[in-house]
Amino acid sequence: MFKTLDEAVALAKELTSSLTNVKSRVMIAPPFTSLWGVKQVLKGSNILLGAQNMGPEEWGAHTGEVSPLMLQDLGVEIVILGHSERRHAYGESDQLINTKVKKALEHGLEAILCVGETLEEREAGFTEKIVEGQMRSGLKDVSEGHMKRVTIAYEPVWAIGTGKTATPQDADGIHGFIRKLLSELYSRELAENQIIQYGGSVKPGNVKELMAMENIDGALVGGASLSGELFIPIVKFDQ
Repeated sequence: MFKTLDEAVALAKELTSSLTNVKSRVMIAPPFTSLWGVKQVLKGSNILLGAQNMGPEEWGAHTGEVSPLMLQDLGVEIVILGHSERRHAYGESDQLINTKVKKALEHGLEAILCVGETLEEREAGFTEKIVEGQMRSGLKDVSEGHMKRVTIAYEPVWAIGTGKTATPQDADGIHGFIRKLLSELYSRELAENQIIQYGGSVKPGNVKELMAMENIDGALVGGASLSGELFIPIVKFDQ
């Protein structure tokens, strides 16, 4: 929940001018109030428009929600679902997140499914149990064919906005666990090709080491995405 419309548009302009011809696939997800304005800036660029959340229905008596149809109308291509703040601050259940994932895919949107454990769960040794539960529930009834439009984002809750970061080795270990689980749920081929991002205080200073890990395919950038000075070097980490 950052950036007024003017601020979001200004940042989008900075990014479009600085991130032409980058190798990486880039998406930015401004607040709902800025989606239309940012979309105008992104036209003709290589940056995709994403949304930070989505309601579970197309229309109806759901005051305060935003439907997949509304997002598509604004030019949104990707939606972030199950972010830890939605789970823990707003009480979204695995079942609700699964409904949203299926609804997004039904309407042709890409979905980024976020999973991750709290500090208490990590210290109790429950990381894999928590992540597995979120994965199994979040992907329930999602077909292997639809998984082409799903990205998994591992975001340890204790490393979001705290400045703490899982070591690259620890993060890669959980990414590897997720990949193994995908092999069980779907197929080895799918698991090997699935994009799994890391999202836990990714910064210019640690992005190269994180991206060098075998099972980490990208980054879901939080606080550092609010500044071109920080976000641009993250995107260009390998250039």
